[in-house]
Amino acid sequence: MKKLFTAMAIGCAAVMAFAACGQTDNREQNSTEELKEKYGYQWTDTSKPILNAEGAKNLSFNVYSSKNASAKDYNEMDIMQTLYEQTNVFVSWENVSESVYGENKTLKLGNHEGIDAIYHAGLTSNEILKFGVDRGELLAISDYLEYMPNFKRILDSRSDIKKQITSIDGKIYALPRVEEMGLLQNPNLLFINKAWTEKAVSDGHIDLGGQEIKDGLELNAEQMQNLLTYFKNHDMNGNDNSNDERPLSFVWNNWQGNQCDLYGMFGLNDNIEHRVIKDGKVTYTVLDDAFKEATQFLHDWVADGLIDQVSFEQSQNDFLANGKGTGGDERYGAFYWWESETVVTDPSHYVCCKPLIGPNGKQTVCVSNNPEISTGEVIFFSDTPNVEVLLTYFDRYYNPEISAQINYGPIGIAFEEEKDANGKLVAKDPPAGKTTDELRLENAPLGLCFLSENEWKNVVEMEPRAQLRLERLGKYATPYYDHDKIKPVPNLQFTQAELNTILRYQTNVDNYLRENIIKWLRNGLDDATWESHVTRAKSNAVGIDELLKVYQAAYDRYVQGN
Repeated sequence: MKKLFTAMAIGCAAVMAFAACGQTDNREQNSTEELKEKYGYQWTDTSKPILNAEGAKNLSFNVYSSKNASAKDYNEMDIMQTLYEQTNVFVSWENVSESVYGENKTLKLGNHEGIDAIYHAGLTSNEILKFGVDRGELLAISDYLEYMPNFKRILDSRSDIKKQITSIDGKIYALPRVEEMGLLQNPNLLFINKAWTEKAVSDGHIDLGGQEIKDGLELNAEQMQNLLTYFKNHDMNGNDNSNDERPLSFVWNNWQGNQCDLYGMFGLNDNIEHRVIKDGKVTYTVLDDAFKEATQFLHDWVADGLIDQVSFEQSQNDFLANGKGTGGDERYGAFYWWESETVVTDPSHYVCCKPLIGPNGKQTVCVSNNPEISTGEVIFFSDTPNVEVLLTYFDRYYNPEISAQINYGPIGIAFEEEKDANGKLVAKDPPAGKTTDELRLENAPLGLCFLSENEWKNVVEMEPRAQLRLERLGKYATPYYDHDKIKPVPNLQFTQAELNTILRYQTNVDNYLRENIIKWLRNGLDDATWESHVTRAKSNAVGIDELLKVYQAAYDRYVQGN
């Protein structure tokens, strides 16, 4: 059967430009009643096929999708074969590289001949408004919820998801990816070299107040400064080179392991957009006087070489590569990341710290706007023949066991054939010479899924790495901010006028802040410069005030459920 499925896929791919396999652009459009009578179409029982044998033979769909370079062609993935066997719905995939999709996305949205849907669509609010609300080229999925029992169940039980994916006209034009682990909101943990810290204590350079150097170590700003100074001025790794130690390192404005927790020493719940909800109001942290105080304080650390200068320029890959080494090759005194296991060769050499306590006793963490709900994952075109069938097919992706396989890989490859005593999927060890990540990227299409609290409890275990992150964050990050007062900015929906304002000002604001914050950290920030910054940032020349109006209006609608 798998060979037959692959052969069918190859045959269909060869005629993608002429639409469905064995058909022309003028494919037969059946009414729902005709689909039921001729092809056994059913959607209510999610454990049974969607089509009968005639439907499997005569109906097919073409889906365009980017894929990771390491992934198999989706037509050859075992999970796609499983879905075909379970549903009798044949989907022919046209895979392109992520870079090719990025270059061709707008073209495909405007001229989609031969394409019924786009997977990994990555549509922005502006694109959904343009191609869905205004032009009507995208299918209003919300008009077809009757045929999507899994997705409808999600929307009925999760109003927050529904609000984040419902466009300004009250309709839904894209299916979301939902993977909720509770990880993305706090993307930083501070790790410090245990042996180097012990040496600083034994030399009398720092007093830790009797604390044992283990996970949960709590340091104030003065103690941290003393430690970093000691790391900088001594040959800590014992390789006769006192210049290769990197006292404190991070990746500037990276989605994780960034600089933002350092601003927590001054009571700021910063993030890389510098935008957060505080007491129900959208705010920019870069207008808060505490930001000035924090930046000037951290400038001293930069000027003294305590913060690695390359932190402002290095890529994530460079940061990870520079962390590797043992004994005399270790370079990092302290760093921000989710887990030490990814960064350094021997994670037992590092301990995880609580957030730093600032000069005025403040202690809090970054609250990122990284969403666990991706809103524009899959779209359908409004002229797709027999679209109800395709919607019901993709609705099966929201089945918990299918979601797990879409996200991690199929049963038999990523999961054991037999479940555990609690009925949960059991992860398989990767074959020799292959990592878990490599196995996953090769065999899982990722994308459309729903994995939330119930699924982690009853269907599939989180990866051990994710469990470790969650445990550490629960101890050393999430307790350190006021969840009622401070919230991340959710996915918001905008009017065309609001999107025009964002298009006019957002890039300008981002560039202005990126250039100036690094300059202030390197050169210092005096009162006159700060006052000039606040005035300019709020003016039309930069546009923060205009953006605040737009985000606040959209957030008010979100809260009100409109």
